[in-house]
Amino acid sequence: MLPLEGITVIALEQAVAAPFATRQLADLGARVIKIERAGSGDFARGYDETVKGMSSYFVWLNRGKESITLDIKDPGDRALLDAMLAQADVFVQNLVPGAVKRLGLDEETLRAKHPRLITCSISGYGSEGPYRSKKAYDLLVQCETGLLSVTGTPESPAKAGISVADISAGMYAYSGVLTALYERERTGAGTGFEVSLLDALGEWTSQPYFYASYGGTPPSRTGARHASISPYGPYQAGDGAQVFIGLQNEREWAVLCAGVLGRPELAQDPRFIRNSSRVENDAELRVMIEDALSGLTAQQVTERLDEVGIANARMRTMQEFAEHPQLEARDRWREVDSPAGPIRSLLPPVTVTGREAAMGAIPAVGQHSDAIRAEFASRATDPRDQ
Repeated sequence: MLPLEGITVIALEQAVAAPFATRQLADLGARVIKIERAGSGDFARGYDETVKGMSSYFVWLNRGKESITLDIKDPGDRALLDAMLAQADVFVQNLVPGAVKRLGLDEETLRAKHPRLITCSISGYGSEGPYRSKKAYDLLVQCETGLLSVTGTPESPAKAGISVADISAGMYAYSGVLTALYERERTGAGTGFEVSLLDALGEWTSQPYFYASYGGTPPSRTGARHASISPYGPYQAGDGAQVFIGLQNEREWAVLCAGVLGRPELAQDPRFIRNSSRVENDAELRVMIEDALSGLTAQQVTERLDEVGIANARMRTMQEFAEHPQLEARDRWREVDSPAGPIRSLLPPVTVTGREAAMGAIPAVGQHSDAIRAEFASRATDPRDQ
């Protein structure tokens, strides 16, 4: 039995943040009913057609869910939604804040009717303040939180290569739902909460905020290098390939100097004796490290680093990641059903002995509409019939 079996989640969602949160709940056994527009459905279905004709975003975010198409402004469909909410444990939505209130789907209205219901609202900037109605897409929130100011090269800022603002908000929404379910077990009452992309990614950018606010200068953009730790980043070996090295403390610095670079004296050099000094003199240190590695291939460098216990990596392409020997050795791949056939997907990161995530099928638009309508129709009261 999965831990959330018996829990019903109604998800009025689209794009990335809310679907990412509810997919985690589905993987844990919750019944997630996804409400979509008739016809096109969640607009993330149209982001691309790369996975057997389906969107890579939608495939990633929506396995294990049931899909029903509703027009929530239609009285009959709204009555059906109300009947579904009356039987639900959790309601997750990422509508525009003003629209939620107008539709009567805000926390206060819903929980007055359903005291045990847990409501989760996901928005770009929160339900109050001057930015509450501002559109918020992932790149734009990366800009507003200052992430772009510390990401990229000295010459050019760069966005993160994944939807980091959406993912952070989705994970806080997911943990918020779990917390609320646990609280309800003790109190018997549901609760409502909201998560904004700005707050979520703002938490993730706290370290550069502290560094800039209390250090006097903002972290510099250093490409694949670390702005406040050295040595940390890519270094070229003698065969022209790069090895990524990461140090955490002065003991490891001394080990690197003696065991890999063959220059133990560098550990006591005043320019490099502590991390802040190495960061200040990083350009000079990089030349010395690459000079010491010039007689070795990248493979030889990684072998020496492994021998002495220094963290390292080689940069992989996405295809190389898909063939990663560590994932294969740990049997981390599964097949997920979809309207276009089986899709190879990674297991969720949390591994529990003797139990595996549900990883259900990816639904077609409205695939479960008839069954869900039949299930809840007897409980729905159309206001036009009153």
